[in-house]
Amino acid sequence: MKVNANTMRPGHVMENNGKLWVVVKTQIVQPGKGGAFIQIEMKDVRTGTKTIERFRTQESVERARLDEHEMTFLFAEDGDSYTFMDKETFEQVSIPGDVVGDGKVFLTDGMEVTVQTFEGAPLSVELPQTVTLRITEADPVVKGQTASSSYKPAVLENGVRILVPPHIEAGTRVVVSTAEGEYMERAKD
Repeated sequence: MKVNANTMRPGHVMENNGKLWVVVKTQIVQPGKGGAFIQIEMKDVRTGTKTIERFRTQESVERARLDEHEMTFLFAEDGDSYTFMDKETFEQVSIPGDVVGDGKVFLTDGMEVTVQTFEGAPLSVELPQTVTLRITEADPVVKGQTASSSYKPAVLENGVRILVPPHIEAGTRVVVSTAEGEYMERAKD
């Protein structure tokens, strides 16, 4: 599908020079002399190499059409590979860890995810916005730290370290953002 270059945003996937690229960063540049152009930093989906291309703002680029599949996480394999099951066809797919991304530490058995594919090859795995996890370790509260908003370190059941308010104890279930790994709120038990 052809679109104007100035409509491309980070996360969009485009075809350029016979390759598939994911847009990392965009910047519209208006030089003192001449017409404006958009500078797009993009990463090759297959090899991971980065490049920067410039397009005139009215120039058309080929945006790739991706297929989205609702899948369920089953288990992590030996090495850096993860197995998912398509909810429609019940087909099991093994996806490499670099495609799953940094959010792989939040994967739990039975988690519903969205997998984007291009011509059958998985490109990215989108996790839910938040997950509810139990805190296994939390430092004790230091008395006298109530004047300002203070946080203490805690360890989640998956081994991730986060900062939580002082009233949170070990065994408490909390809602964590999968994007930044930040504590969001105390979960209702």
